[in-house]
Amino acid sequence: MGKVVLVTGVARQLGGRFVRRIQRDPQVDRVIAVDAVLPEHHLGEAEFVQADIRQPTIARVLAEHSVDTVVHMDVTGIALGGGSRTTVKETNVIGTMQLLGACQKSPSVKRLVVKSSTNVYGSAPRDPAVFTETTPPKSLPSGGFAKDTVEVEGYVRGFARRRPDVAVCVLRFANILGPSADSPLASYFALPVLPTVFGYDPRLQFVHEDDVIEVLRIASHDPQRGTLNSGTFNIAGDGVLLLSQCARRLGRPTVPLLLPALSWAGTAVRTLGVTDFSPEQLRLLTHGRVVSTNQMRETLGYKPRYSTAETFADFARSRGPGLLPPEALAGAVDRIAALRFVGGGHPPTLSAN
Repeated sequence: MGKVVLVTGVARQLGGRFVRRIQRDPQVDRVIAVDAVLPEHHLGEAEFVQADIRQPTIARVLAEHSVDTVVHMDVTGIALGGGSRTTVKETNVIGTMQLLGACQKSPSVKRLVVKSSTNVYGSAPRDPAVFTETTPPKSLPSGGFAKDTVEVEGYVRGFARRRPDVAVCVLRFANILGPSADSPLASYFALPVLPTVFGYDPRLQFVHEDDVIEVLRIASHDPQRGTLNSGTFNIAGDGVLLLSQCARRLGRPTVPLLLPALSWAGTAVRTLGVTDFSPEQLRLLTHGRVVSTNQMRETLGYKPRYSTAETFADFARSRGPGLLPPEALAGAVDRIAALRFVGGGHPPTLSAN
């Protein structure tokens, strides 16, 4: 008998992609896909079970299918299908508690993989330049998805103490982007004009959807020789991008605003349902966040296929040109420089910057 893998949050695009990928592994015998709503995408040959992880019925699902590996992907920052923030928080926190309680009672469960986020570190002015997995945040997140992830990881640590026989892997993903990305930051970058915080240009990290799927797959199996996939790992692409660089590569003009004005604008667009300008996202767009990925490479043994810049380039291609396409803007600058040179001015020179 091969592995029996249960995956939560399969109604979302990322969960559906992982279900289709994991069932192609030869060591996996069955995949049980769980969500409270019917997915709109195909799940391959996986067995779909419509169940709400906030309810005790999830324990029966584990028992009936003799699940030995649980991949918990239903920890997210946005509602599915027009749901409220309250529903999202209940699924993240109460749903995780119910799922962990069911895993604790199930003797067949031997591995637990939890999709978390680098949001657990928060974003503050006195943060270190780079967070490691053991770096405590200067100030704990006070609300939103970031606070949810902190609570979720606390419950997971408690579960690990109660069931030391279960291999537990917590994956802290940086901002996930790609052609089908569905996140508050992706919605922000989709705005025709990007509001920014006056005087700040934060450093950002991204991880590609393809790398997310592959890391989850590695974590759901027994570790390869020379690696260890139990513990907590930061997952991000190499390098960083400044917010100003992201805007230029998207061709989106920016509007620097004072922080109080941006907070007011964020409340307005959140009320209109355009994007989720939550306080935690405002802090990210002010102070940024960068994490170390040494453990991902040296312990987990994974090297991302996409760097931060390559991830953002793939995301930008899927969004189409903005109001200021980089190629057109560069062409205009070149033409202006050529006109100056023809008019008798000095030829343009390149500076070190």
